[in-house]
Amino acid sequence: MNSFLYNEFIFSPRYRIWRHVLYWSFHIALWAAFWVVMEAPCSYGRHLLNMAMWIPAFILFSYPLVYIAIPYLLLQGKVMQFFLLVLAWGAAGLYIDSEYRSYVLIPLQEAMGLSNILPRGPLAFCYLCMTTSAASPMIIRFFKLWTLKQNDWVHAQQEKTTAELQLLKAQVHPHFLFNTLNNIYSYSLENSPKTPGLILKLSSLLTYMLYDCSSEEVWLEKEIGIMKNYIDLEKERYGNKIDISWKVGGDIKDQLITPLLMLPFLENAFKHGASEQIEKPWLVVNISVINQTLHCKITNSKNEYMAKGSKGIGISNVRQRLAFIYPGQYELSIHDAGDYFTVTMMVRLTGYHSEYIARPVPRTVAQGLPA
Repeated sequence: MNSFLYNEFIFSPRYRIWRHVLYWSFHIALWAAFWVVMEAPCSYGRHLLNMAMWIPAFILFSYPLVYIAIPYLLLQGKVMQFFLLVLAWGAAGLYIDSEYRSYVLIPLQEAMGLSNILPRGPLAFCYLCMTTSAASPMIIRFFKLWTLKQNDWVHAQQEKTTAELQLLKAQVHPHFLFNTLNNIYSYSLENSPKTPGLILKLSSLLTYMLYDCSSEEVWLEKEIGIMKNYIDLEKERYGNKIDISWKVGGDIKDQLITPLLMLPFLENAFKHGASEQIEKPWLVVNISVINQTLHCKITNSKNEYMAKGSKGIGISNVRQRLAFIYPGQYELSIHDAGDYFTVTMMVRLTGYHSEYIARPVPRTVAQGLPA
């Protein structure tokens, strides 16, 4: 419970004002004690009052660095811009210190009738107070945001694992396997030439989910190939009862993508579209890569009386993974028009990474043969 309350106070927006009040109270109390130790000619109470009157200047100087430089430059990898801004703002601090003391602090002290008033103009120890007023909250802010990012990463990894398990249940569920294996068995009895191809497609689908999906990234061509295999297997199930349009274009080679981003939408189109429609269902899949951006649009007919919001168990996980892995680099639109359902997704791809090495899968396993 104590750990929970501690984390709640540190990270919850609910206690933001109290955190700031506590920090600045500690800050001025520490500096007042410092000046007493340095034998400055004032009592601790007077030093405490002086430091309290400096708080507006401390906030003016430190918060732009804390809330702009740290999150938008340093944590975004813009290290050079961050240090240039810190240097420029540090120089501006000399002006802020001198002007605040001349036009705010000293007139206020004079109006209060205080003695031992500091002179106007640049003073080294006043500037020292200004810089430390920014340095401390910058360090605190950095580690707070870094901790949040680490927590988000751990959460995303957990969501990825959950998504993979759920997708295995959703896409390779017993009903799908039963129908596919039933078709393969029927073709085998007839010695149909389709039999080896169907076995290979099913094997590639299972191998992909069991092996490749453990990687952070997979080749886009492979993900698309697995989607095509999934469609081919479902076509054998529906035969001429379904109309499918499949189109792939653009530069899909040497592109990497997080696995299982598109397949859940395809599975959803069959599970909640074709399987629940009385009249002849249809499905349109368009995938392309233009200027390093993946465009994926999947539209399927559906029973217009089916309850809205039936989006499949894997789609919420896809949303969460997109938000974490491709922040600000994706668009996802899901539209239910009554008698048809459309999913449109755009993702800025990472391109080719020479350090990426696909996890090898034994050839016999990949082909579905006995190892």
